[in-house]
Amino acid sequence: MSKRPLAAVAIAAALAVGAAACGGTTKNSSGDDAKSAATSGAKANPNAPLKKGLKLAFLPKQVNNPYETIVDNAGIDGAKEFGGTAKEVGPSDASASSQISYINTLIQQRMDSILIAANDPNAVCGPLKQAMSRKIKVVSYDSDASKDCRDVFINQASSEEIGRSEIKLMSELIGGKGKIAILSATANATNQNTWIEFMKDELKKPEYSGIQLVKVAYGDDDDQKSFQQTQGLLQAYPDLKGIIAPTTVGIAAAARYIDGSKYKGKVAVSGLGTPNQMRKFVKDGTVAKFELWDPKNLGYLASYAAAALASGQITGAEGEKFKAGKLGERTIGKDGEVILGPPTVFDKSNIDNYNF
Repeated sequence: MSKRPLAAVAIAAALAVGAAACGGTTKNSSGDDAKSAATSGAKANPNAPLKKGLKLAFLPKQVNNPYETIVDNAGIDGAKEFGGTAKEVGPSDASASSQISYINTLIQQRMDSILIAANDPNAVCGPLKQAMSRKIKVVSYDSDASKDCRDVFINQASSEEIGRSEIKLMSELIGGKGKIAILSATANATNQNTWIEFMKDELKKPEYSGIQLVKVAYGDDDDQKSFQQTQGLLQAYPDLKGIIAPTTVGIAAAARYIDGSKYKGKVAVSGLGTPNQMRKFVKDGTVAKFELWDPKNLGYLASYAAAALASGQITGAEGEKFKAGKLGERTIGKDGEVILGPPTVFDKSNIDNYNF
């Protein structure tokens, strides 16, 4: 679970494809500047009813990621509660530009809202701005797009809280000393990179002076590559004491490798995973503890935020409030961020209480 330099060719491709989307069917096109056209003069009406028949589209990092599937399916179910319809579309790989063509298609399909877990914060900006200029509301979730390319960001938990808690948990598992590595998703994943920066900052504290971060590896949210990266880390650093994988694909792959190797019981694996995928490894002692939030609630909250935007209840400004069904009232924070809540730590004592 992601995510920063971006190649010029990727920027050019994003802008070129975004410009191409200007032709064809549009949704109430008005003005040239996307962000100002979408929000200039907009005023929230918190008492406005949620519109019926809203069309939402979830665009995950990749459609074959089990975690993203849980998030999106919950959002699709949530849309039914307020009389809307939602679908999931997206690429099978998590490369920086893989989502662009899908955004352009959704613009032509006249969606009311596009909800995106961005593979790259900047590569998707051009086409997202085109969507916003046509009054399509843009909600980023899980992994943020650049702030000027979306209306709100539904963050699973405070990025700082996630990053720092990962180090605290690993320190506990390895007794505060030893070499550790991070197994991330893609090198340009917004969420992973933000969490990793907070991990590095946490490691600067005196209480972690005995811990050395030797490498950040990237498994590209691909199971086999993540498995191979784990193997490579232990070949390069045979005295490694722990691996933090802040991605559900990565932590499962790392645990699977450790489980079948001589390193079981010697190398701690932690990070972000779902209870169902990690249950076996927790019960057989490969993994002692890991973290995550409820991904169903993340998708559900994103769906209601999209509906509130499309209905005019909110504009994305700090301090605005909206009702998110069973999750209750939520408040938009700085930079349009809405935080779901703190992560949960899973271990043998509680993992059977969860089923996702």
